[in-house]
Parts: sequence; structure tokens; C-alpha cells
Amino acid sequence: MERLMQYVWQHRLLLHTDMTTVDGQHVAVIDPGRLNTDAGPDFFNAKVRIGDQIWVGDVEIHVRASDWHRHHHHTDKAYESVILHVVDRDDAQVCRSNGEVIPQMLMNCNADFHRSYHHLVDRADIDLPCAAEIPRLQSLYITDWLTGLAYERLNAKSDHINALLKEYTGDWEQTCYVVLARALGFGTNSEPMERLAKSLPLHFLRKHSDSLLALEALFFGQGGFLETAPAYDPYVEQLIREHKFFAHKFSLRPLQRLGWKMSRMRPHNFPHRRIALLALLVSEDFRLVHRILSMSTPEEALNLFTRPLTGYWSNHFTFSPGTERTYETLSKASAAILVINVAVPIMMAYGMSHGDESLMLKAVEWLQQLPSESNSIITLFANAGIRSRDAFTSQALIQLRRNYCEQRKCLYCRIGHRLLSTHAKRR
Repeated sequence: MERLMQYVWQHRLLLHTDMTTVDGQHVAVIDPGRLNTDAGPDFFNAKVRIGDQIWVGDVEIHVRASDWHRHHHHTDKAYESVILHVVDRDDAQVCRSNGEVIPQMLMNCNADFHRSYHHLVDRADIDLPCAAEIPRLQSLYITDWLTGLAYERLNAKSDHINALLKEYTGDWEQTCYVVLARALGFGTNSEPMERLAKSLPLHFLRKHSDSLLALEALFFGQGGFLETAPAYDPYVEQLIREHKFFAHKFSLRPLQRLGWKMSRMRPHNFPHRRIALLALLVSEDFRLVHRILSMSTPEEALNLFTRPLTGYWSNHFTFSPGTERTYETLSKASAAILVINVAVPIMMAYGMSHGDESLMLKAVEWLQQLPSESNSIITLFANAGIRSRDAFTSQALIQLRRNYCEQRKCLYCRIGHRLLSTHAKRR
């Protein structure tokens, strides 16, 4: 409730004609001040007119006026500069340490504002509470918000890459290798894929990159797949021998409780073929960052991730009898997701790190050239009137859903803000 009140004050959503202190003095907000997210009063450097006098100082907001004493503000010198105490319930008078009474004002908003807020935030039974209101908003307003969200998501991915880069002391290829492994988990198996990659550093794998079988043995052995694989299969027998050799030589132990998920999953999405693709790319010396940065179009990156698997994994989904048919490594849609989650963020992060604006621009252009992703989130917003035309838009919608809608951060969403501010000012 207090956060909601801070939001109302920050965005001037009060009914200004009814603003008076509890003792009847008219209040006019000249400047609401700057929101303080640390210790101290809620807003710094506010300017308000109380009666005929202009005050410059801080503003404190509480649900109950008595919270001033409950939080011990009356003994804290940081609150000596408070010029206005804004409350929802006037159940106490507050004073400075010298006994001077601090002006106090009840926060007044239209009842529609509170109803709208609780409809957006508290309706867990509705996937998108604002869906009925979205078509009434100007398209330019929504487009502007989606553009900001797309950049927000891309920058967040770049920040994650920079954190990994710091962990690996500036090794871009090792960082890209971990990012790719996680992306190959396609959400469901992202965590175990990342843990598996981190347990087998790229510099170690490169020493054995002349043998694809050795790399596959290391990945499947460390991933725990060989413990349950049928030993009568000649290929599995080779992997077990190879892994036993490496395990003895380098004291390797399979990772525990990785939590691979395969139930209710199409065989094409099993992690085995994703691991086989990762092993194939490592066997080719894995100069992936250099290759990505030198590419001109997203189609080149798509070709990189859709290259055919060879040998056992060309016609197997898991350690089981194969088929006579050869299957594609990844669908074009899945390969596009890898471009979105690996190639584009690497390009953006590298461009930001080296001050190369052309790379950053190319990263955005690739998202605008790639087709929109197709999932339940995109469908949800399409039904509400926001259609995704490309990957730039679909990434924005995923960011909106994951970081705002699901967390009920309607106060920080521009759509939510627009709706709430409209209701707050409506008499």
C-alpha cells in the first residue's frame, strides 16, 4: 500500500482540488521531489505550497500517521527536513524533535484508481487483467513501450554475458560456450546444460577436439547419461570406455542431480541431440564469437545452428534403437531462438564492451529481420490486440510478460501506468 502511495505522489495522481492538510490548509505540489530508494525520507527536494507559504524539503509517506512513531522517525535526525507527511489514515500527530508540528495531508484519489489497481495486481485468476483496456490505447504509445522493452531485454542479456566474461577473466569464447549451452536447453533444460558446460571448460575440451567421440563421451558421461544407457549398444560401449579413460586420468565424476527433463516432451526436444550439437561445434575449435561477429546476416547464423549431425546422432533421439530416417539437427524456428539468445546478445555485448556502435546496431537489426517467436506469451498478447511482427517485438513481449505481468509490476509498466493515471484523474 505504501509503495502504491509513493507511486501516486511521484506521478502527481492526486485530486489536486481536494488537497488540504488535516487542519484545513490548502496544499499545492510544485515539485514532488526525487524518489529515495535508500534509508531516509521517501522523497528528497520536494517543493510544495502549504497555505500561503512555499516549503522546500523532504516528503515522507505512510499508510498510518502513527507509523512515524512506530518507525522511530521522531528520533532520527534524517527526518528533521520533512516538510509534509502524507498518509492514508490520520491517527496521530507528528512533530520534529523541537516539538514543531509537521504538516500532514490525507492522500486523496478517485475510487476508480484503487479499483483499477487491485484489478490489475490482485487478479491472479486472469492471465492478462489489462487485456480489455489495451485496444483503447494509442498504437504509438504501445509501440514506444515495446521498443523500450526490447532494448531492456537485450541489455539484460548483455549484462549476463558481461558477468560471465568477468568470471572467465575476459575469455569471450568460454563465455559464448556457456551461453550457447544454456540456450540449447531451450528453457526446460537450460540449468543442467549450463552446469554441464561449466563442469567441462572449453580450454580442457579443446585439447581433445580432434576426436568427436571423445567430446561426446565427456559430455554424456559428465551429464550422467551413460549410467543408464544400454551397454549392449556398440556406440554406447565406445562412449563408456572413453569416459572411463578420461575419468581415471583427470579424476572426473559425473555431476549429481542435474535434473534433466524429458517427460511429456517430443523426442526431437530431448537433450541428447542438443548435447551432440554442442560437442560437434566444440570439435570444430569453437571460434564462435569470431564467426558471429564476422557474419553479415542472421541467415548465416541460422545455417551455423542447423548444420546436420553425423554418425549415431543423425538418426537417434536418445540411447535407443534408431531409425532409417535422418533428422534435421534443429528446426528453423529452434535455430532462430539460438540466434536470438546467443548470436544477437554476444554481438550486442561485444559492441558495448568495445564501443562499436555498428555491432550494436547490427544486433538490433537482426532481431528486426528475424521472424517473431511463436509461444503462449505471443498468443496471449495477440488475443489482446498486440501482434508480434518480428523477433524484436516478440522479445519485448516476453520481457513484458516475465518481468512485469507475472511479477504484477503494473506500477512500473507503461501500459499499467497509462490506465491507472487515467482512472486517478477521472472525477
